[in-house]
Amino acid sequence: MKLWAILKVALRALSRNKMRSLLTMLGIVIGVGAVITMVSIGQGAQNLVEEQIQSMGTNILQVWAGSRRFGGIQMGAGTSGTLTEEDILAIERESSVVQAVTPIIRSQGQMVFGNQNWFTQIQGVNDKYLKIRAWPIQDGEFFTEGDIQAAARVVVLGKTVADNLFPGIDPVGQILRVRDLPFRVVGVLSSKGQSMMGQDQDDITLMPYTTVQKKVRGRANLSIENAMLSTVSPAASYVAEKQISEILRQRHRIRQGEPDDFTVRNLSDIAETAQQTTTIMTLLLGSIAAISLLVGGIGIMNIMLVSVTERTREIGIRMAVGARSGQIRLQFLTESLVLSLIGGLIGVLLGAGLAIVISRFFSWPTLVSSLSVLVSFAFAAAVGIFFGYYPAHKAASLDPIEALRYE
Repeated sequence: MKLWAILKVALRALSRNKMRSLLTMLGIVIGVGAVITMVSIGQGAQNLVEEQIQSMGTNILQVWAGSRRFGGIQMGAGTSGTLTEEDILAIERESSVVQAVTPIIRSQGQMVFGNQNWFTQIQGVNDKYLKIRAWPIQDGEFFTEGDIQAAARVVVLGKTVADNLFPGIDPVGQILRVRDLPFRVVGVLSSKGQSMMGQDQDDITLMPYTTVQKKVRGRANLSIENAMLSTVSPAASYVAEKQISEILRQRHRIRQGEPDDFTVRNLSDIAETAQQTTTIMTLLLGSIAAISLLVGGIGIMNIMLVSVTERTREIGIRMAVGARSGQIRLQFLTESLVLSLIGGLIGVLLGAGLAIVISRFFSWPTLVSSLSVLVSFAFAAAVGIFFGYYPAHKAASLDPIEALRYE
């Protein structure tokens, strides 16, 4: 028999009991729909994490000064004053894989413009900060090396700060006050959104680090709390980690066996852990949903066995007029495959629709990828063939004489 003739016979056989065929397909529909929905939820979460990792910047390491003890209490990383501007310059000069370094001086304060005010975090950085964070300027420009040398009173605002202080006004060129000191707005950063920890990355004000040291914090001590740097590639971040430790131990005259008076943190480790977690979550959700596909496959096997029993006499007649056992097997396998493929197609549409509904009404990111659709569809076909083979083999193994006698 030709394949098209086999397909027509299969469709005719399935249409005889439409309700039974629909109920049989329902297991596959639910299974494929569940797989598509669960995997889209997992991939949406993974895509969100990857975007947040990219928003942090690429190939980033942080170097923190050591902890200072005060009254028997450890004050935490960055409090000892063991990291200096010369250390930062030495790292940039002597490391073969570091491409940019900036000091980070943290503070906070109230920004005031007219009758508007906004309390935000302040970071003192150098002119390489935007390159390290891969953070473009939306309006205006960034401060220069000359501004850093002069400890100029200039600021670059995050989007959240700009929107709250200057609603409907262009912030660039405006004068705002920070701790009763006038500062000129030279630029506004593009929006970064939330970080992996749920913090608003746009709620920030950037200044030259010398300005924060001398005019915001009012300190003559020019020690650095921490530094941020980027490497030439992701793999190079681990080489940089080792080189930085060697450079700082040598500069701080730390003997072998003595603990470091600094801490190096590699953000690539955090990124890899987050990606691995979301990947495992996606696989787990997909595996749980795939169980319903197996249940649907069992339903196909059950109904096909019933069909073999009901059509025993028909099978005997076909064999009597010359049909071979391979043709009988192919006929029943085709029926099983048609059931699973039609159910798989409906399931794909159902799963994609549910993913859109979840994304729109529950604000949860979803991503329906072509790969997940193809894998689900192929798995549905495989389920149809696997669970349909035994009933097809049973039909092909019937004795023609016994089959003709069957009532």
